[in-house]
Amino acid sequence: MLISLLGYMGSGKSHISKNLSKKLNLPLIDLDQKISDEHQLTVAEIFQNRGEIFFRKEEKRILESILNDEQNGILSPGGGTPVYYDNMEIINQKSKSIFLRASVRTLTERVLLQKDTRPLIAKLDDHDIPEFIAKHLFERNPFYSKAHFTVDTDSKTAGEISEEIISLLKL
Repeated sequence: MLISLLGYMGSGKSHISKNLSKKLNLPLIDLDQKISDEHQLTVAEIFQNRGEIFFRKEEKRILESILNDEQNGILSPGGGTPVYYDNMEIINQKSKSIFLRASVRTLTERVLLQKDTRPLIAKLDDHDIPEFIAKHLFERNPFYSKAHFTVDTDSKTAGEISEEIISLLKL
């Protein structure tokens, strides 16, 4: 089974996917890492050097390759992946999708800890980030809400969230 963890940056996709991968003994597939490895650049460098359009095209190409080739694993795509092209439909066809939902407050607290590594917010003032996140969530929630399951992540550990996902998927 291929399980896709979806959500906004800071929702816990990377952390929870690692935890779930260990619990289920399934390989972890980090989409951004695959893109970085193929281009020998960080996601931030790809955005800066090649632009977002180039990144989104590569993201779609590599996403489709993973979804068509992998039989079992935990897929952790970027927060914007479901929004572009028909990515959300493909994710739902080829995997069990889980939306990791978090509040604006939780997301803000988490992304501020990694601000320099987040191309979308790196240049924003800290006090502008909550509004930026709220606006993005408003735009992206229609895509995230198409996931097969939704798990709230506020005030939960990665272990608790992983157990909830395992229970939802009846694994």
